Amino acid sequence: MKPVIALVGRPNVGKSTLFNRLTKSRDAIVADFAGLTRDRHYGDGKLGAHEFIVIDTGGFEPTAETGIIKEMAKQTRQAVAEADAVIFVVDVRGGLSAQDHDIASYLRTSGKKVVLAANKAEGMQESPLLGEFYELGLGEPHPISSAHGQGIRSLVELALDGLLPQDEPEDELADGSEDRPIRLAVAGRPNVGKSTLINTWLGEERLVAFDMPGTTRDAISVPFERNGQRFQLIDTAGLRRKGKVFEAIEKFSVVKTLQAISDANVVVLLVDAQEGVSEQDAHIAGYILDAGRAVVIAINKWDAIDSYQREMLERSIESRLAFLKFAPVLHISALKRQGLGPLWQAIGDAWASATKKMPTPQLTRVLLEAVQFQQPKRAGAFRPKLRYAHQGGQNPPLVVIHGNALDHITDAYKRFLEGRFRAHFKLSGTPMRIELRSSKNPFAEGDS
Repeated sequence: MKPVIALVGRPNVGKSTLFNRLTKSRDAIVADFAGLTRDRHYGDGKLGAHEFIVIDTGGFEPTAETGIIKEMAKQTRQAVAEADAVIFVVDVRGGLSAQDHDIASYLRTSGKKVVLAANKAEGMQESPLLGEFYELGLGEPHPISSAHGQGIRSLVELALDGLLPQDEPEDELADGSEDRPIRLAVAGRPNVGKSTLINTWLGEERLVAFDMPGTTRDAISVPFERNGQRFQLIDTAGLRRKGKVFEAIEKFSVVKTLQAISDANVVVLLVDAQEGVSEQDAHIAGYILDAGRAVVIAINKWDAIDSYQREMLERSIESRLAFLKFAPVLHISALKRQGLGPLWQAIGDAWASATKKMPTPQLTRVLLEAVQFQQPKRAGAFRPKLRYAHQGGQNPPLVVIHGNALDHITDAYKRFLEGRFRAHFKLSGTPMRIELRSSKNPFAEGDS
């Protein structure tokens, strides 16, 4: 799973600037779900090929006992609990403060790996001012400048040291990928029924093995088998063992949800029929799409709503989750064990679609038939020429189209082509990427 770094420190030491610096290569994840994250903000960072999650926190006063300050301290403690490593940001120019001592004292007892970042240290690498921060008892202060980008890479390398996974082969067109278990995550808001669904599955499916504790966050993945197909259930609902059975505690951790989606092959997005599609559901759905994961939408508690409510719910799915049009929508009741057979079928179909091999001759034939049916629009003197297509990757499927003047192809035409590929290869529940590559032949005519 992606490692998690929490940024901690008193107000105005430059944590947000550092957060922006660390997440610059990626769009920040919009995960400030109302009433849940309060003062925590999440983003994706990248070090070489390795991705990690960054949590930015409000100014931390660990001894605060009242009001908003207390609330911020609570949020920061939660961020530290979710993190694999903590970067404690101090201000070299502002000097050491009593509050820094309080935070250091808290971090020393947290049991987490802590890296001390002495910010605003541009031109002060050898400054004696750095010396006083040894008093915090957290080892060597590392001079950085968040504003100027100095010392950031080595700081992140230090924070991630020992946390990065060994490189594993990608799923890209890998032979034998069908022998591996399907990694399955259930994502959704709190109290939507994730725990009930997971308990129902674990109660009725034969467990192949017990839980395998993962990292310090106690992420648990549970292997189980159904009709000969092996699955690895990735926990977002909060699984724990009680004696020899599993219990799922319904809770919400943004970090756990983001990690589970990143780590999964297929995600079941669970929506509460009585609550409808919320802003949070749309955020989670957006992250699933960005991550390129196969997805099945399961509407839980479908039996608890009347025909009018069902009609309104279907409309809200169409409008709020329009970007997941490719995902099948299943109606279930986890509590009454209704609709679980079709749900398993949809999960299997989504994985089969995500890993489908699409031969070049078939792809090219579908492409040329599509062009014959509807040509791309002419752009000035050029009409784009689409010549052939091949598969560039799996999970999600990537189709690479070659031709001339393809930079003039519109998004609408790309959607048209995607529809033709989906229909021919019967793809369900997986996003699809289309890449256009124009040949560089200077003598190629735009239209011939």
